[in-house]
Amino acid sequence: MATGSQMGRTAIERGTEWLSRGGLRPTRQRVALAALLVGDGEHRHVTAESLFALSVRGSEKVSLATVYNTLRAFCEAGLIQEVVVDGARSYFDTRMDDHPHFFWEDTAELFDAPKDQLEISRIPELPAGSELSRVDVVIRLKRG
Repeated sequence: MATGSQMGRTAIERGTEWLSRGGLRPTRQRVALAALLVGDGEHRHVTAESLFALSVRGSEKVSLATVYNTLRAFCEAGLIQEVVVDGARSYFDTRMDDHPHFFWEDTAELFDAPKDQLEISRIPELPAGSELSRVDVVIRLKRG
């Protein structure tokens, strides 16, 4: 992931355009975090803590609380999606289409799984008065 002076103008421009697509005001801190998330054009999965660690190396200093709040704002704007792997750990994914994930339990790493290899033939009947929002599939892995 690009950091500091490696981000250059292109990463900042990509981050700013990305924020604009979500209708978010491009504050310095949002632009810096957006550049870390999407500045190289690659999709990634981050935790608030891992994004904070990356931001520490950059020129724009942000607090961990700001990272949490900014990630929530990015989710609400439809720019990223939250992937909850257990009650205590959330990842934020810049890839917005529906797709499954592999989660390595020993290293706590989250990766995209091949979407075309997953088949869900049926889901349980939904409770009255509800509608399906989305289905999250996290396939937990351990070394064998």
